[in-house]
Parts: sequence; C-alpha cells; structure tokens
Amino acid sequence: MARHLITSALPYINGIKHLGNMVGSMLPADVYARYLRRRGHDVLYICATDEHGTPAELAAKERGLPVAEFCAQAHDAQKAIYDGFALAFDHFGRSSSPQNAELTQHFARRLNENGFIEERAIRQVYSPADGRFLPDRYVEGTCPHCGYDKARGDQCENCTRVLDPTDLINPRSAISGSTDLEVRETKHLFLLQSKLQGEVEAWIDEVADEWPQLSSSIARKWLTEGLNDRAITRDLEWGVPVPADTWPELAAEGKVFYVWFDAPIEYIGATKEWADQAPDGETRDWKSWWFEPDGASDVRYTEFMAKDNVPFHSVMFPATEMGIREPWKKVDYLKAFNWLTYYGGKFSTSQKRGVFTDQALEILPADYWRYFLIANAPESDDSSFTWEHFTATVNKDLADTLGNFVNRVLSFSRKRFGDDVPAGGEPGEAESKLGEQIAELLAEYETQMEALQFRKAAAALRALWSAGNSYLEEKAPWLEIKTNPEGAALTLRTAMNLIHLYSVVSEPFIPASAAAMRAAFALSDTVSGEAGRTWVTADEAKSLTMVPAGTAFTVPPVLFAKITDEDLESYKERFGGAPE
Repeated sequence: MARHLITSALPYINGIKHLGNMVGSMLPADVYARYLRRRGHDVLYICATDEHGTPAELAAKERGLPVAEFCAQAHDAQKAIYDGFALAFDHFGRSSSPQNAELTQHFARRLNENGFIEERAIRQVYSPADGRFLPDRYVEGTCPHCGYDKARGDQCENCTRVLDPTDLINPRSAISGSTDLEVRETKHLFLLQSKLQGEVEAWIDEVADEWPQLSSSIARKWLTEGLNDRAITRDLEWGVPVPADTWPELAAEGKVFYVWFDAPIEYIGATKEWADQAPDGETRDWKSWWFEPDGASDVRYTEFMAKDNVPFHSVMFPATEMGIREPWKKVDYLKAFNWLTYYGGKFSTSQKRGVFTDQALEILPADYWRYFLIANAPESDDSSFTWEHFTATVNKDLADTLGNFVNRVLSFSRKRFGDDVPAGGEPGEAESKLGEQIAELLAEYETQMEALQFRKAAAALRALWSAGNSYLEEKAPWLEIKTNPEGAALTLRTAMNLIHLYSVVSEPFIPASAAAMRAAFALSDTVSGEAGRTWVTADEAKSLTMVPAGTAFTVPPVLFAKITDEDLESYKERFGGAPE
C-alpha cells in the first residue's frame, strides 16, 4: 500500500488569511488526508508558515518588532486559527527553521557544482539614507500606468501591472521614505532554468496528463513561453544566508536566498523538523518520504494550492530538484484551485470586505465553514462567497438534512423505547433497498474522493444524508408505532445505524460533528472510535447492523443551529454584502 505525502501551499507570514486562502490549499488537503487515514493509509500531511522575503521585514517594521520576533508571534497566531479549523497537520513548521536553512544551502551548493547557478551583475536601486540596496518591494512610488501613488517596485496593487523599481515615478524607500535613490551595480546569483527546460518538459509530458486541466495548462503555458534564468538572492537582513564557503563575497555583503527559492524546499525542511521533534522513544525517518535512492518510491506525493502558486510548484521547483542531480521526490499530483471571491470581488482587509479565518471562527463553529467551503470549492472555475448562499447551504444541508435527522431519530427513540437501541423485527424490503442505495452512494463518494473532486464528493455525501431522510419519511415511525411497534423499532434501529455510518464517512468534512454523532453510542473502540472504526465496507453499508440492539445511546446537543434572517443581516452589515 502506498504511503501518501501531502503538502499544501505555505501561508505567508504577514497576516491572517481569508477564506479563499483556506479553501485553495489547506482545507482540501486536510479533507483528503483525513479521508486517506480513515481508509487505513499511512499519511504524512506537512505545511508551514512562509517567513522570508520583503513583506515579512516590512510587516515587522510596521509593528515595531524585530523580524524574528514578529514571525514567531505570527506563526503562533496562524497555527491557533488552523487548530480552530481542525486542520490535522502532522507537522506545521516554519521556513525560518535551521532545517530549512541547511537544506536550502545544500541545494544551492549542489546546483552550483552542477553548473546551474551563475553570478551576474545587475543594476539595482540603492538608498544612501538606508545604506543598502533595496529589493523591489522596498521601493514605492507612483505607477506610470494608472497613477496609483502607493505602487510597489514589483507590481502595482491597483492595476496589477508588473513593474520594475526603475519604472516608478517619484520612487521612495519603503524603509525610510527617502527619495534620494541611486541605481548601482551589484551581484546576485541566478538559477539557470533555461538549461533545465528540456528536462522539465519531458517530466511534465510524463506526469501532467493525470493532473487537473488547471494545473497542467498553467505548467505547459510557462514552458511554452520558455524558462528564464531567475535571480535567487536578495539584499535583505532576514532569510537563509548565502553560504560563505561557496560565495564568500556575496555572503560578506549579506545576501540571502530569495523567498521563492527556499520556500518550496521547506516542504522537505518541515518534514525534517517533524522527525527532529519526535517524542522520546520514537524514531521518524524523514528522508524516506523524500529521497528515492534507487529511483523508485512507495510514496505518492500530492500538492494542494491556488492557481497563482502553480508555476512555482509545477515548473520552477521541479527544475531546482532536477538540477541538484539527487533523487529527491517530485510531485505526483498537483491539485490547483481557482479563486474564491466575495460577492464577485476581492477579499480586502483595508476595505473591510470579506471574511477572514479568525473572524469566521468567532461567529460560527469550524464545521459550518469546512462543509460550505469544500462543497463550493473553486475547482473548475472561480466561485463566489455570498452570505445568502452560505446561509441557505448551512440551513438546508447541515441543519435540516443531517442535524435534524440525527435529532429526530434519537429523540423519538428515547421517548418511545428508552435509552437503548431498540431491537424490532427483521429487516424487510425497505431496509434491503436502503442498504443497496447506501452502498452505491458510498462507492460514489469514495470514487470522487479518490479523484480529488471535492464538490462531487460533497454532493455524494449530501446524497447519503438525504437517503436517510427519505427512508424515515417512507417508514414514518411516528405513525408506524401506533400499529406496529416492532416495525417502528426496526426503522429506528436502522436509522441509528445510518447515524453511525454518517459519523464515519462525514469525518473528513465535519470532524467535530462526526465525533458528536459517534459519541452518541456507547460502542467499544473496536466498533466506533478514533482508533477502531476506520471506514465502512460495502457489506456493512448494505447490512446497516454496526450498532446492535441494546446499545446505550444519548441524544447529543443540536449539531447545527440554523442561521436566522437577523443573523444574515448582521453578517452582511459587519463584513459587507453585495456591491451596490
């Protein structure tokens, strides 16, 4: 059985992420990892904060903190939110770790030895007032295209045009505000990606047909346009230092590696962090997940990210791995997502538009968000978050279809038969038909999860929940009990087995609610529980007998409270609604 390595794009350190960031990388990765674990696979889910680069230094400066202290605090703040969303990382690391620095320097040395790194002189903005060269984001000014007066030296946030610092009108230092800027010559390291183009193209031809069209089309577009040699160092104080034993002059000048060179290496670095932080008595072999000395591996590596990250992970980082001439694991399947918009527009902190992850958890439990986001994941195209759609989905799917079913069945059974699962008669035609339907829907759910088609998987899960409601309406135990108590008991026992099945198969989507459903029944861990009950077989789905008569049960609190019209209006007022 294959081992599954899963990574999601590293969230950047300089701020709390919005819901689009969550659904575009970390949440679907978590759902997939949870599903695979439930199916009995060996899974390692790795992520980390991306902590180097100009924005980290600027954010720390705004906070009046040393950049290392700022990053440590921001990492902890992000990790707390991801814990709140029940993201079950095996390790959530930091790209500023010693492990990543060691690996990044190793990769750079090997690329240099193999002829894929070159020193080149370039002309760059220098600030005498700050006594340093300014990386592109450290230069601000007026955009020559749209007149926006806070454009950065790499891109105008207003019109999105790509810029060079020397393009800006009235440029100034983002550090001191000084306008006394010069253009001087300095040296940087360049990764000679052009020399690796053929190898990357051959690899893409081999693997990308299996990828979603979004991922493969972006990769092929970049290759068609041609891989350019790319600077991999910057003049910053915060980053992985250029090693002095290989480039003494650049090291003496304080050059560090560019964030997009060291960030993908952190997937490996974070895995080494995971191994190095193993509890006493436990040995973790991090290298076996990433290194393929004989060219073969039992590891299947799946990456999750939004479409803007695809070029780095599908072309640039694989080129780096190839240039090292060492057998490092490359991605097998790259799952890319389009954008989640807010009423068709961008999420914006400054304009107070949209829901950010910390705010989401303030107003509603994580399962509400997890289910809605995955059920509406922007897979084939962009999708729009609206409060009206969110409210309708929560109320219909979670509160009415699932939550109400659980409450009706357990409350009615306790009222009429007591606190143990009733026995009732032998299953009949209705139960046989239901079992066949549940097994078929479960197979569809499994098929879509294996294919990483999350919206279709959510639809199959919703159909499983709906099947229980249809069965309950058909049998109507509240009427059946008047003339056939044994038949009503059978109906309720069957429905309770559905609840237990839902607790298992819904866990990847709504883990807290699944745990509440599972805990309603006093079953041993061999039948139900984190360690014992992993998945439901087709035969078990057909028979619906996992919860035997006589099992004690309790009625859990309401799983999902409905969102009222008053709630809806207050959310729109707080976070912004449809643009006028």
